[in-house]
This record gives sequence, C-alpha cells and structure tokens, in this order.
Amino acid sequence: MRYAVIGTGGMGTQYGVLLQEEAGVSVDFIDTWEPNIQAIRRQGGVYVSQDEKDRHLVEIRVFSPEEYTGDPDVWIVFLKQMQLEGVLARCAHLFSAHQSVFSAMNGYGHFEVLGRYFDPSRIYGGTALIGAGMFGPGDVNFTGDAHAKSMSMCAYDGHSAEDDPVELAIFRDFRKATLNPAVATDFMGMCMAKIVFNSVLNTLCTMYQIRFGEFMRHPGARWMTEQLVDEAYTAAEKAGLTLLGTRESEVETICHTAGVAHPLHYPSMYQDLTKGRPTEVDYINGYIARIGRERGYVCRLHEFVTQELHLAELAFSVHHPQFSA
Repeated sequence: MRYAVIGTGGMGTQYGVLLQEEAGVSVDFIDTWEPNIQAIRRQGGVYVSQDEKDRHLVEIRVFSPEEYTGDPDVWIVFLKQMQLEGVLARCAHLFSAHQSVFSAMNGYGHFEVLGRYFDPSRIYGGTALIGAGMFGPGDVNFTGDAHAKSMSMCAYDGHSAEDDPVELAIFRDFRKATLNPAVATDFMGMCMAKIVFNSVLNTLCTMYQIRFGEFMRHPGARWMTEQLVDEAYTAAEKAGLTLLGTRESEVETICHTAGVAHPLHYPSMYQDLTKGRPTEVDYINGYIARIGRERGYVCRLHEFVTQELHLAELAFSVHHPQFSA
C-alpha cells in the first residue's frame, strides 16, 4: 500500500515515519504549515526524538497540497478539528474514487467532513493511545516505546474487516509499523471510548500545563478520573452508545497510560494552548456534554471543564499576548 499523510505534526509524522521505517512502505507527507515545510526541506528530513532522547534525522518527502501530484492508495489524516475543512478543500483535487482514507484524530466531527470527499465504505476510523509532540518546525518527539503504543481501527460504515482487503492491508502495515492495532467492531463505541479518555488527560493536563505523569502523581487523580468517566459513560448510555470496555477498564486505561506508558507526554491540546491557538475541547468534553444535553442529561462536570479550559485559553492570551493571533 502507498500512503500519503495529510498533516505533518506530531501524530501524522509518527504514523508516516513508522510506516516508512518499520513497515517499509512508500509514504508522502502533505502539510500546509509553511515553516514546517521549509524546515524539513532545509534539513533534508524531519528530526525525530524518542522520549526527548536519540534525536536523529529521518528523510521524508513533504509537499504543499498544490505541489503534490502523487496517487496514494490510502490517505492518513491528522489535523486539528478546526483546520480540517480548510485543508481538505485545498487537497480536494488530489482525491480519487479508488482511494481510501484513515484518521485517528482527537474528538468527533471529522468523519462527517471526510464523508464529503470519500465514499463511506472507504473511510476508516481509529483511536490511538500513542504520544507525539513537536519541539518546533521539522522537529518531533515520540513518547512511549513500541510496547507502549496501542490503537483501534474500524470501518466507518461498520462492515466487517474480514470482507475488506483494504482494511486488512492497512492493519498489517500498521502492525509492522509497531503501532499495535486492533480491529474493533463498533465504530461509535470505539470513537467514544477515546473521547472519554481525552476528556480527562488532554483537558486536565492542558488546563494546568502538566505532563501525564505529573497528573497521575496527584493523590486525587484517580478520583477525578472516575468522576469524569462516570458522567461520560452515563451520557453515552443515554445516547444508546456502547463504549469499548467498562467504566472501570476505562479508568484503568487512563491511569496506566498517564502513569506508566506515557508519563512524559504533553497532550496536543496543551501544545495548542501554549502556542496561543484554540483547543479542541468543544470536540471532546463539549461533545460529551452535547450528547447528554440533547437527551435531557446535564453533564455538569464536562460542561464546567469545557468552560474552564476556555477560561485558560483566555488567560493565556492575556498573559502571553505575543502568541495571540
């Protein structure tokens, strides 16, 4: 399979580099952040660190949407929810009916946008417990070794992977790339479980500008996790959604990820906050609150946390005006 990654940030770079280096497949990179494109071209590739160590250069090919002329079998999309529509519009001339697309972006809403450009039977969703961030243009950091990574994937329209050679091929390539994939059978249950995960670690760590491990060392971390998870599961149940795992297993996954697998990780939401960019909280805690509200259940914790993070955005912009748009 030939791949092209749209969005050469931390996660997009990690997926692309691991597919290229570990699975030995062809990968192109598409980006719209000009400083990133120029840094990668000037360096001859992207600098990659593992847990802030062993920084080395990996050769990659990067293009703007207007420059690219390739024809990949599968697009991999890692963008911020707020960027997605604009970037896909710039890439629209590159999409063909025979191509498929995979995305494991945070939050929810991107699959409906992807559905405007791709047939639903060719859309594959994923959730990733995989950490990555950027030190700057052309300089990325992966957190957690190959054993710490895990992800789920599922066809958007719910068809079985056993009947889909494309999904099986993507799965095999992801496995070779040490992304440790598992195939799920319930698309919305899979997506919602990751939204719940992000609603705890991404939001709270961003609000207080701390790493996952620092959150987990707080004596109230498990209790806080339990409260947010319980309210989210109740909202999902009222919406008729069955999440992967139970409340208890979700709490354990969050605590293990924060304290053991990725203690050095700053969430991407933190990276947005500290660069003066809007965060994706409305697509995470805000999404949980919305599905509850639509069914007569008020998610008081998630409503509160959503507004509290927006307050953190405002406070950061006031105290760091140099980062404001």
